[in-house]
Amino acid sequence: MSLIILKHFMAQHLSDRKSQPGYIALVSVLVVGAVGVVVATSMLLLGVGGSRTSLAEQQSNQAQALADACAEDALQEIRDSTPFTGTVMHTIGAGSCSATVTSLGGQNREIESTATVDDVTRRVNIFVDSITPDLTILSWEEVAGF
Repeated sequence: MSLIILKHFMAQHLSDRKSQPGYIALVSVLVVGAVGVVVATSMLLLGVGGSRTSLAEQQSNQAQALADACAEDALQEIRDSTPFTGTVMHTIGAGSCSATVTSLGGQNREIESTATVDDVTRRVNIFVDSITPDLTILSWEEVAGF
């Protein structure tokens, strides 16, 4: 009888071994699938983040160009009319800008130009120290974090 029990035990043990590779394959597929989902999700989130960063950079560049354009327009107003002080305003596409010319006495002028594109705002300050015979710019600088 012990031989029959031994054969039965051996047959059952061998069948357990044969069925284990299926479980290993199933667990392997699940692990690989989970890793694939994590990688795909990470790639999607990185892509969305990159797109947002790219859009913000583009809007920032547009706002800077618009602030510079308004400042140039204000300089042209000073060239056209030496005593000019006041504000120049423009709206171009999704952005708007204004440049305010202030007299600092004599031929000295300060131009503060601000432009906004969507939620991004850029500002430029220009100091002019001579208007005639030639317009001379003392400094042209972007104001950060105002």
